[in-house]
Amino acid sequence: MMDGNYLANPAIFLIQTLFGLYILAVMLRLILQLVKADFYNPVSQFLVRATNPPLKLLRRFIPGFGGIDISSIVLVWALKAAELGLVILLSGASVNALGPFLWAIPELVELLINIFLFAILIQVILSWINPGAYNPASALLHSLTDPVMRPARRILPPISGLDLSPMLVMIGLVLLKMLLLPPLRVITGSPF
Repeated sequence: MMDGNYLANPAIFLIQTLFGLYILAVMLRLILQLVKADFYNPVSQFLVRATNPPLKLLRRFIPGFGGIDISSIVLVWALKAAELGLVILLSGASVNALGPFLWAIPELVELLINIFLFAILIQVILSWINPGAYNPASALLHSLTDPVMRPARRILPPISGLDLSPMLVMIGLVLLKMLLLPPLRVITGSPF
């Protein structure tokens, strides 16, 4: 006899993977808009094309405010809430309609911090492997990480050609996760 989770676990995996990839694309598009990254970069163009259909629809009803694309925020929040709701339902637990929307908040904050952590890590690795080389992805990574790296480089300038500011920023981001996420999860009642 098969366990009841036999099909639920693969379904949860697929939901988390597919929703996660699209949520990442929308979040990256939002961040890249905020940091004013190169719109004509091929990676930016891919993100725009992949996320445009639902955003065009949402923008009819939800205008931007102060240079912030509110429709992207609403879309990423709704997608994360839908993902969490489906995962809870497939795991056999009951869920109220408001729960996933609250639980999505700490999950999206964690995703935002992780995007910066991984972007800095990838940028550091690329600087070791192929320093000074240009490619569209590395240019976008520079645009993405520059707002958090610039203040760190003022605090900790390169020493004898060695730039330790990425380590400083990564330590700060991990501390931010450790200090911010647990209270957010408690406040929202997140089961995750």
